[in-house]
Parts: sequence; C-alpha cells; structure tokens
Amino acid sequence: AADPNPPAYRMKLFANNEVLAMSRFWYFLHQMRKMKKTTGEILDVNEITEKNSRIIKNYGVWLRYNSRSGTHNMYKEYRDLTLNGAISQMYSEMAGRHRARTRSIQIMRTAIVAAKDCKRPNTLQFHKSDIKFPLTHVVPRAPSKKLRSIFNASRPNTFRG
Repeated sequence: AADPNPPAYRMKLFANNEVLAMSRFWYFLHQMRKMKKTTGEILDVNEITEKNSRIIKNYGVWLRYNSRSGTHNMYKEYRDLTLNGAISQMYSEMAGRHRARTRSIQIMRTAIVAAKDCKRPNTLQFHKSDIKFPLTHVVPRAPSKKLRSIFNASRPNTFRG
C-alpha cells in the first residue's frame, strides 16, 4: 500500500542544466534515504537567482571532494557578486589546484560570510579601506586624432612602478 501523502525532499544543487540537476538530486537522495528514481518523482526544478547582484559579497563554501588518494573536506572563501559566480570560481580553483573534476565535488553548504568572520588571506586582502590597484602598464594616447602620429622620435615609457 502506497503512502497517501509521502514526504517531499528539497535540495539546492549547482548544475549546468536541468537534466544534470535531476541526476544529481537522485544521486544525493539515494545516499541519504532508501529511495531511487523508480520509487519517487521530481515535482519541480527551479533556478534560484540572486536578489541583488550589484553588491559584492564574501561567500563561504563547505565541500567534500574525492581525490586520487581519498576523500577530503574543505572550507573555501570567495568574493563575488553572485553565489553562482563564487561556485564557478570554486570549480575552476579545484580543477587547477587539486585536479578535481566537477563530478567528484560535493557542495555541502554555502553561506554569505560577514567581513569580520572571513578567515582566508585571499579574501581578507580586499577588506582594507586604503586598498589601491596600481596601473602598472599605461599606454599613452594622443588627446585627439589630429595630434596622433605614426612615427615617434622616442619610445613611450609604459611602466609605472
């Protein structure tokens, strides 16, 4: 006898498309509950967008990934306008630093982290009020088209160190 009102499970996943999201949903649900694709159905798939994607935020990502030697837990911090942007940074960094594929990374939790709670030096360096971004290579341009010349007597000095 089937349960007249079965429990509904909700999950926040990061995937490139709906098909991959549904596949990951069944993968994680099977790990937590004795349930698979044939014993349940997906009610809805929604893409969650950022409310305000004009303000930069600090994101904390707790993840687990399988490497060649075993399973590892990690906490990472990223600065981005959106959570999706932070997650794509995380996937790129994990691929570069740890050779971890997207399929071997499990995102456990994500959160917006306040500036005072940030731990990683890479995010802390952007919290200073006197931060400067020097222009190290500036190509001098003529103020107008009529003052522009094809040949100059001296080479321009582009380095500003």
